[in-house]
Amino acid sequence: MKSDLLARMRNGDSLSLKEQLRLIISLSVPPVLAQLSSILMTFIDASMVGHLGEREGAAIGLVASSTWLIWGLSFSCTMGFTVQISHLIGAGKNEEARNLVKVSALVNSALAVFLTLSVAGISPFVPLWLGSTEAIYEDSRLYFLIFALSIPIIQFNCLAGGALQASGEMKMPSAMQILMAVLNVVLNYVFIYLLDMGVKGAAVATLIARFLTTVPLIFFLLYKCEILRLRSGEKICFKKSYFSTAVKIGVPTAFEQCIMTGGQVAFTKIVSPLGQTALSANSFAITAESLCYMPSYGLAAAATTITGQCYGSGQKELTRRFGWITTLTGMVFMALTGTLMFIFARQMIGLISPEPSVIELGAKILMIEAFCEPLYGASLIASGAMRGTGDTFVPSCFKFFSMWMVRIPLALFLRGIYGLEGVWAAMSFELCVRGILFLIRLWGRGWVK
Repeated sequence: MKSDLLARMRNGDSLSLKEQLRLIISLSVPPVLAQLSSILMTFIDASMVGHLGEREGAAIGLVASSTWLIWGLSFSCTMGFTVQISHLIGAGKNEEARNLVKVSALVNSALAVFLTLSVAGISPFVPLWLGSTEAIYEDSRLYFLIFALSIPIIQFNCLAGGALQASGEMKMPSAMQILMAVLNVVLNYVFIYLLDMGVKGAAVATLIARFLTTVPLIFFLLYKCEILRLRSGEKICFKKSYFSTAVKIGVPTAFEQCIMTGGQVAFTKIVSPLGQTALSANSFAITAESLCYMPSYGLAAAATTITGQCYGSGQKELTRRFGWITTLTGMVFMALTGTLMFIFARQMIGLISPEPSVIELGAKILMIEAFCEPLYGASLIASGAMRGTGDTFVPSCFKFFSMWMVRIPLALFLRGIYGLEGVWAAMSFELCVRGILFLIRLWGRGWVK
């Protein structure tokens, strides 16, 4: 049913509102379930580390935002190609889409080596730059170094998963994400507790789980995917337009990832002087909050696939309509999850940390954040819809403005008055500003030109 609806959409057939909703749901459910399971497992993962002690939780929390920055760069390196793949499929150019998969694999291999060597080289200094204390420095350094060694795996996981999603294949990437989350928890138990490796064990467990799920994902892309699998006789062909378009899409995306995750690094730096309890509460609250917003990434993935193929087939008005339907669906969903987060804030933090002071502070900041969830969801899903059309420059400017002109200055100001609660109030306000900017952009027509 899903493939039939996508084929009809690409061919220019008229889809009823019911069929449009059915297509969105069919594409959204697998990644949403994958994100939910992944976050539940991350929740358990954080709980396992958190129960080792406040020091271990702070060690991982210190470099968490830096790992997001590197992951974001890997994602950006692949996005410039996967968006083009969805456009080619939408235009019915499947053979050229397969050629682009091979080209992107070679390019991303070189980029993965460069990123790995660079990040491993700075791993001893990152905890110090973020204000690490002597008590948590060694754990933070080792955790970040092991993460650096997993960058090639992350790169190809992003590429294979993104290419499959661009073709409309959501089940396999989602299944592997669920499996990775489960493996991560199982391996955490082995390395953290049975082998008594602590924080280092958590990093090793994640690396192995990523590897064991990325290999079958690549195999499925190359040999099983109906549209993108390898065909005999099809030679690789390089075109200048592949690289110029990839740069046009990927550079703003990389800039966006740098400003957002760089902002998270700065945000962690703002929190660090508040003490170990505040650092742990901040880290655990971010993990708890992700239960609410990460499913929106599933809807954003569906939005990227639909708008990408729709845009590639030349149907711009239908592209706008799908952007709005997916975004409004996500806002309703986020309103419900935000309400639940407000009600059960204390219980959510209590599942991760046994420390009363961490639970008390973590619950307070979660309740502050709950009010901005619908607009946060709007920014996430609208960004995914715009990404499908290759519109990445203006969204990156929005995020730069909201993060560096609103969140960071306001957090610095409110930290001295209200502590961690003030810092999270600044973040909540900024997410509302960001959501409004994206809704304004979605209302216009510039993102489908």
